[in-house]
Amino acid sequence: MNLGFPEMIFLFLLALIIFGPKKMPEIGRQIGKALNEFKRASNEFKAQIEHEINQLEVQEHQILPPSQPPIGSVPVAQSQAAHPLQAEPAAAQPETQSSEPLPPQPERAALPESSVVVEGPNA
Repeated sequence: MNLGFPEMIFLFLLALIIFGPKKMPEIGRQIGKALNEFKRASNEFKAQIEHEINQLEVQEHQILPPSQPPIGSVPVAQSQAAHPLQAEPAAAQPETQSSEPLPPQPERAALPESSVVVEGPNA
């Protein structure tokens, strides 16, 4: 709501006619006190919200201790964690396992599109 100068003069004159010149200073003080109280309450509310947000951020950044694995779970070997696609299933691995990582798999060369052979009933 944007009030221009003419609208403010009109409202002032209307209030002067309704309330009279003796009550206008008192009404102005009451309006000023109300606006000041509203501003103070809104600043207090804003400070409280910011304080709560800061507390939540501090709680999120706290480092939690490592949790214990569930009872009966099988620990994951170091080589499985490093190479999950290259590791053998846990049941097929021998009891003693070396800590050496698995050798990298050779990369397959990409075939040009002209050498791709499609076999099948619709070929």
